[in-house]
Amino acid sequence: MTEPLITWRGPVLAEWTDYNGHLRDAFYLLIFSYASDGFMAAIGLDAAGREATGCSLFTLECHLNFLHEVKQGEQVEVRTQVLGHDHKRVHLYFTLHRQGEEAELAASEQMLLHVSMAGPKSAPFGEVAARRLVDIVARQGDRPPAQWAGRVIRLPG
Repeated sequence: MTEPLITWRGPVLAEWTDYNGHLRDAFYLLIFSYASDGFMAAIGLDAAGREATGCSLFTLECHLNFLHEVKQGEQVEVRTQVLGHDHKRVHLYFTLHRQGEEAELAASEQMLLHVSMAGPKSAPFGEVAARRLVDIVARQGDRPPAQWAGRVIRLPG
């Protein structure tokens, strides 16, 4: 199996936690947002790439699963998997882990859109980003299925 694409690492900061010392709901999404930035850098849309192309990624949709508690001071990392992409969109799956451990603490499935900031309006990925997306998908070909992707929220009945 290929190594995971780690797009963010860091500690759970005190200001991100509640009165029980647990990571607050909103800060799970903040961590995944930082991981999106790391993914953008991996495909050439870091600050220099955004400046050169005039393009960025916008989040269209997000689904977040809270799987285990995360505590203040823990060192965590986000592993990013590309579930699919077309000429303007990328479907990502993020999982939060204690650094170096396999257990998933949280998972987030997200759809991002490539946008020309001149509009702003959707735009096809540029040559560099498109090539890097294809490369990442090829390297992730044998990753395990995204267990928490494609879920729907509803009550039975």
